Amino acid sequence: MEDADLNALTAKIDQLIRLVAQLRADNLQLRSSERQWREERVRLLEQNELARHTVESMISRLKALEQDS
Repeated sequence: MEDADLNALTAKIDQLIRLVAQLRADNLQLRSSERQWREERVRLLEQNELARHTVESMISRLKALEQDS
């Protein structure tokens, strides 16, 4: 193999190594972002459930007050 071919192959291998490193970093960042939005989703679902129970409780109290009137 000629030096020019070897140098071109070495350059391509180096480029692929850099690309793999960048893809790994991107993948880690995406996984971290996914974990954060999943945690946020769970928190929001819990808040929604709490709000639903609060509203249901208020409705029940209002109905009870209405019946007492």
